[in-house]
Amino acid sequence: MQSDPSSAVPPIPEAEIFAEHEGGKLSVALARPLETTRDLSIAYTPGVAQVSRAIAADPAVAASHTWASRLVAVVSDGTAVLGLGDIGAAASLPVMEGKSALFQRFGGLNSIPIVLDTTDVDEIVETLVRIAPSFGAVNLEDVAAPRCFELEARLIEALDMPVMHDDQHGTAVVALAALLGASRVVGKELAGLRVVISGAGAAGIAVAKMLLDAGIEDIVLLDSRGVLLPGRAGVDGVKAELAARSNPRGVSGGTAEALAGADVFIGVSSSTVPEAHLAGMAEDAIVFALSNPDPEVRPEVAARHAAVVATGRSDFPNQINNVLAFPGIFRGALDAGAKRITSAMKLAAAQAIAALVGDELAADRIVPSPLDPRVADAVAAAVARAATEPAATGPAAEPEPEPEPDSAPAALAGA
Repeated sequence: MQSDPSSAVPPIPEAEIFAEHEGGKLSVALARPLETTRDLSIAYTPGVAQVSRAIAADPAVAASHTWASRLVAVVSDGTAVLGLGDIGAAASLPVMEGKSALFQRFGGLNSIPIVLDTTDVDEIVETLVRIAPSFGAVNLEDVAAPRCFELEARLIEALDMPVMHDDQHGTAVVALAALLGASRVVGKELAGLRVVISGAGAAGIAVAKMLLDAGIEDIVLLDSRGVLLPGRAGVDGVKAELAARSNPRGVSGGTAEALAGADVFIGVSSSTVPEAHLAGMAEDAIVFALSNPDPEVRPEVAARHAAVVATGRSDFPNQINNVLAFPGIFRGALDAGAKRITSAMKLAAAQAIAALVGDELAADRIVPSPLDPRVADAVAAAVARAATEPAATGPAAEPEPEPEPDSAPAALAGA
């Protein structure tokens, strides 16, 4: 079993936290020595002019002779930062620096944070289109719903490079990976699961779409007003699309009604779930309480009614963390020269993460540790393969309302 030094982390003094962030968490390192006059002549003038002339004659040369094609831009407007909400661009920068650090540590990719002092979708798209020659992929981060759906869709169309909103799709990939493991632990077929998702924001919508793509049909999605149903007040836009595709039994009401007989609860909201509602779930239930820093239900409480319990926190077992997904997804997409990140690529990433647990699979180990060094390589390889398969070509699966036709859902449904 891979050791996980992040488990049971004791409280960290505030002074130490601020000291570690002083001056920022990122720096630019030289890829080659710059010590002599000859080094200067090669790296800068006059030698660099030859490379610039070559790129001017053939723009494709930039992919091999600059860092842009392997550089991920981590972009945020600061409107949905962690559990802090709309705190603005400047306050979001420490988080974006951290995300860039994770790209380097776990994916071996260079990354640069870009925080924008605007929430106007047109302005954000225009800004990124104009500076697009500087990078090779865009990781959208901490952009509030529902604008995040429009922003991602427009950037996918406007930029000739991989674009992914990690709060949506990274969360969905690791949730599916964890569910693949948990369903094996409890001995239930993935396709037959009754799933309840609490939260119809960026993460909840993406998780629902991912599970539908994976072959799960019985999904009930709740927002702050209750179960999503066609025609219900407040159910419009992306929510209306999901209402039409989910809830085949026509469940109505709130969490109590939704959880009655449910096999799975996935929480991606700031709400709390009463223990009495969990008591109505099916035998050998699965509970993923992923809200941070406070789960929808404490794991020790959920464990009274569920066979498998997971959270998004590092100090509890079964941490479902996006770092399992996004470094490998972007690296695999860039390795394959993919222009879009498709549904098939995300499904492949989830399968790769789940497969790494292997014989160590247990109720308290349904996904590998975020620090497992195998994860990014395995995810990148799976994503790159999926990117080159015929079923993975064509328009991106997200944010289109219908899943892409491919063989992955059938394969997952039998997992």
